[in-house]
Amino acid sequence: MGGVRLRSVVTFEKNGYTLYARKQPLRGKRTQTIYFFSKRKPVVGDSTDVPEGYIVTVDRRSGIPYLNKK
Repeated sequence: MGGVRLRSVVTFEKNGYTLYARKQPLRGKRTQTIYFFSKRKPVVGDSTDVPEGYIVTVDRRSGIPYLNKK
């Protein structure tokens, strides 16, 4: 019987915004992971959990969440 693997996808949501991540290619064949919040599903990027070493803070005026280093 073929083994089926189930991945548990952990996503982070705050005030209707979901945290997404995407790989951005840089010069020199390197890539950088870009994290961003969006209310809609973006064209490029997958939902993700808060990266290690970061916390989510919400802007008092706009109510938009953003990542902050601990």
